[in-house]
Amino acid sequence: MIEPFHIDVPQADLDDLADRLVRTRWPNEISDAGWDYGFPLGRLQELADYWRTGYDWRHQEAKLNKLAHFTTQIDGQNIHFVHVRSPKPNALALILTHGWPGSFLEFLDVIEPLSRDFHLVIPSIPGYGFSGPTHERGWDVARVARTWAELMRRLGYERYGAQGGDFGAGISLALGALAPERVVGVHVNYLPTRPAPDADIELSATDEARLDKVRRLLANRPPYQALQALTPQTIGYALTDSPVGQLVWIAERFAQWTDPRSRISDDRLLTNVSLYWLTATAASSARLHHEAPRRSEPCQVPVGVAVFAHDITQSVRPLAERLYDVRHWSEFEHGGHFAAMEVPELLAEDVRAFFLGNSDHRQPPPPEIDV
Repeated sequence: MIEPFHIDVPQADLDDLADRLVRTRWPNEISDAGWDYGFPLGRLQELADYWRTGYDWRHQEAKLNKLAHFTTQIDGQNIHFVHVRSPKPNALALILTHGWPGSFLEFLDVIEPLSRDFHLVIPSIPGYGFSGPTHERGWDVARVARTWAELMRRLGYERYGAQGGDFGAGISLALGALAPERVVGVHVNYLPTRPAPDADIELSATDEARLDKVRRLLANRPPYQALQALTPQTIGYALTDSPVGQLVWIAERFAQWTDPRSRISDDRLLTNVSLYWLTATAASSARLHHEAPRRSEPCQVPVGVAVFAHDITQSVRPLAERLYDVRHWSEFEHGGHFAAMEVPELLAEDVRAFFLGNSDHRQPPPPEIDV
């Protein structure tokens, strides 16, 4: 039921990518445009040229293959995951979930520090990366959570924690709601809190400023979100056919959602973009925005929240506490939406503090299975 997986992209796919990059048809740009009209032409041409002439997928592929990759079939869908065992046999297991436009690659820099104390399961969301495209309706956040519960059962983990940002936060919370007898807690680094006029809660000036930012986002839905939520198939044609289209669609999010002081390398960015391109999952990953509004049951397990100053939004604690059993709350001046890539040391330590700081989550080692 669980098979080892080795990354080996056909050379023909890499040759096709290079050929398409050579034949890119570029739009013109107003001379003083800057960011006023979208992603700057010069920066995108620089990234595309490096992708074609300097970036080495095979080098990145070899590094990724040093990890233990596996696939399994759950609910009719291929599921890819990385499994890293801690040297501590009775360590708590954690399932780490990425979001959009990320991938399992987001967690590469937290694997070493977290695996000292935790067994790690790092899956690719159905429709993303090596999990491959989805083929039917209904792959919403709750269904992914049910899939994760089955994955952890197959791996022999009776008790475990969940962590995620972006969609990974919603999936982790849904998993806590679905399997509270198994999930010891959920740690998130993204937790939108909407205004609640009837809550009768006194908020600080900082909290009010955060809510104003949320109100602006709700009033002006980001174009990428509207397109992916309303017509994911339509945008999928462009992104699946044009590597530069796929590149700018993701690179713009990374440029706008990260702390300006963070430095995500071009190699890391291009590996993430290459993963979307080489697996042709632009449309299927976008469908999660279309499916996402379906709600899951409330999460009753303990919740830990890490708030990073340069994320898309910052959570308001009094409002979060109305909905969740918040046991741990941290605020960081550095870091943005891709915290595991931007400030991995801060995120890893906060995850450790939540799951190990106040209670003993040790468990018997899982059964000896060949994964």
